[in-house]
Amino acid sequence: MANHKSEIKRARQNAERHDRNKAVKTTVKNITKAVRLATGEKSREEAVKELNTAKSVIDKASKKGVIHKKTAARKISRLARRVNRMAVS
Repeated sequence: MANHKSEIKRARQNAERHDRNKAVKTTVKNITKAVRLATGEKSREEAVKELNTAKSVIDKASKKGVIHKKTAARKISRLARRVNRMAVS
């Protein structure tokens, strides 16, 4: 356990950030799952709508520093590629 005043504050800040980051990461995972399900079951229009929502959520997570900028770009790219393949098949 932290002994100094500054260590106690740092531990408290880390716990708050951990909870906030965990919530954002869970949201990213859920929206990614929604896009993947939409590409499998729903129409292309609904999948595109889900993709646009996912782009927004992932970009916000990246902007907040919860996930790395290139990780966000990779996730969006893979989801977009998956949606775009729906039109071909």
